[in-house]
Amino acid sequence: MAGSYKMTIAGLERELPLCPLNDKIDIAAFVMFSDVELTVAAAEQLLAKSPYFDVILTAESKGIPLAYEMARQSGKPYVVARKSVKLYMTDPISVTVKSITTAAEQTLYLSQEKAAMLKGKKVLLVDDVISTGESLAALEKLTAAAEGEISGRSAVLAEGDAADRKDIAFLEKLPLFFK
Repeated sequence: MAGSYKMTIAGLERELPLCPLNDKIDIAAFVMFSDVELTVAAAEQLLAKSPYFDVILTAESKGIPLAYEMARQSGKPYVVARKSVKLYMTDPISVTVKSITTAAEQTLYLSQEKAAMLKGKKVLLVDDVISTGESLAALEKLTAAAEGEISGRSAVLAEGDAADRKDIAFLEKLPLFFK
């Protein structure tokens, strides 16, 4: 590992390990898993920046703690787009995604029961970090396939060019580290 990057997120100081993305760029790894204090604080601040919504949609897996906490604080439901079809899922809808932090292309799935939770509803898309926007685009496609209406897009951090997007509510900019 090439060191770390210290930043303040939702009023809390954290040190993020730097990880090589390729031979020219390192990224700071932001993982909310196990950081309850940060998850609670980030959810509170993102809800304050979010437009009205009926339901939250996130992708498996790093967005789950944030989506759960935002749902808990808001009293609204949340739905998780899964990375594989589960036995209990009936007639799933799917989209393909290529994320910056995942080596291979992935497919996200929603069962008909979960898709029904989005139908005709205002959907808030939530993720931990938005970088290339590929995961966000997959959630947008799933929302459209489920006949939901996107009310907003939220992330704790916007990395690289994503920080210049005007359609995302986020708490902090996360730089890329060029070698």
